Amino acid sequence: MKHPKIRTLIAFLTLLLVSQAQAQINIEITGGTQAALPIAIVPFQLRQGPAPATDAAEVIGSDLRRSGMFELIPSADFLAHPSRFEDVQFQNWRALGADNLVIGSIERLSNGQYELRVELLDVYKSARLFGKRYRVREEALRTLAHNISDLIYEEVTGQPGAFNTQIAYVGVSQKNGEPQYHLMLADADGARPQVILNSPQPLMSPTWSPDRKQLAYVSFEDRRSAIYVQTVATGERRRVASFPGINGAPAWSPDGRRLALTLSKDGNADIYVLDLQTQALTQLTRHWSIDTEPDWAPDGRSIVFTSDRGGRPQIYQVSTRGGEPKRLTYEGRYNAHPAYSPDGTQLAMVHQDDNGFRIAVLDLETEQLTVLTDGPLDESPSFSANGAMIVYAGNRGGKSVLSTVSVFGRADEVLQQYRHPVREPAWSPR
Repeated sequence: MKHPKIRTLIAFLTLLLVSQAQAQINIEITGGTQAALPIAIVPFQLRQGPAPATDAAEVIGSDLRRSGMFELIPSADFLAHPSRFEDVQFQNWRALGADNLVIGSIERLSNGQYELRVELLDVYKSARLFGKRYRVREEALRTLAHNISDLIYEEVTGQPGAFNTQIAYVGVSQKNGEPQYHLMLADADGARPQVILNSPQPLMSPTWSPDRKQLAYVSFEDRRSAIYVQTVATGERRRVASFPGINGAPAWSPDGRRLALTLSKDGNADIYVLDLQTQALTQLTRHWSIDTEPDWAPDGRSIVFTSDRGGRPQIYQVSTRGGEPKRLTYEGRYNAHPAYSPDGTQLAMVHQDDNGFRIAVLDLETEQLTVLTDGPLDESPSFSANGAMIVYAGNRGGKSVLSTVSVFGRADEVLQQYRHPVREPAWSPR
């Protein structure tokens, strides 16, 4: 007989997905910082041929603004629109307060490709930091723009960018009055969404393998939960866990060989580790409570998870060799869905306070908790590959949204709309 808490948990998670089916979807960006670096991005000069559908300069500007590290100088303030280093009058850009300047040009070649030239300039040194030339097909321009954003970010900040990555998430639509579930992929800015799996039953908890080639997720397609691993490029998939009771919340180990997951095959929901090659199971927690939502430390030595063993959901840590879990969160009556930063120094989580459910970050060294979002129904945080941003799901004015927040500060920006409600985003590695 199933534990009553387990029946309630399954019903709650399923209801939560279905209840979003009528909501309108926006992509909202939260990011910015008081110490943002002023940068000017001049629209790229069209030298020859028709303009491509993708405005590369606009994509680059949106990427950098969304990171929270850059403040874009309004194009209406520009005194000139140079496309080459030789044409730049640096004193004009200093007067606007720009630290850096991005210029370039684009032209259609006779073979149908586009040639894009781009330069990043240091305004105060009157120097070129880099100049690049690319030739790509039109459909590859957006990917190229994300790559250039990464180059600019790293050149200016000294840290790698994470714009040429993807976000996986679950979308929900309606067909003949019944919910339909979709495993989705999109660029890190929400553009180019694509469906990689459809199901009439709930899909949950997508998570990326460390090499970005596979996704693990929960499917209820056989009217009971099971965990699948799917190859992104081919769509090939296999069922890796289908035990009695709950099979939920998969999380990849840093070496990509194991999954941490929640199983209730022995009555209670506990944390296990599954070896994907041998199918060997190792049980890490044994408690009457619900232990769920595991995430691996980047060094692979420990796992954090959510448990209500103290009476309310809080975050705990347990060694991958087993032992007594250690409680990590004490501030607030509810802390759940922990996610490690790539460097292992921070935990993102869903934190409940008087303003509702909000995304917060815990510094594991200082134990300081910083709330990043306004709520009231924010959930499912996932760090970008460089640890500078967090993607999460939320609700704004009755609209289901995916948002990102910069760990450095805050601002709000709506990117675009989706047809389907979306939930449980997971940001890919590079």
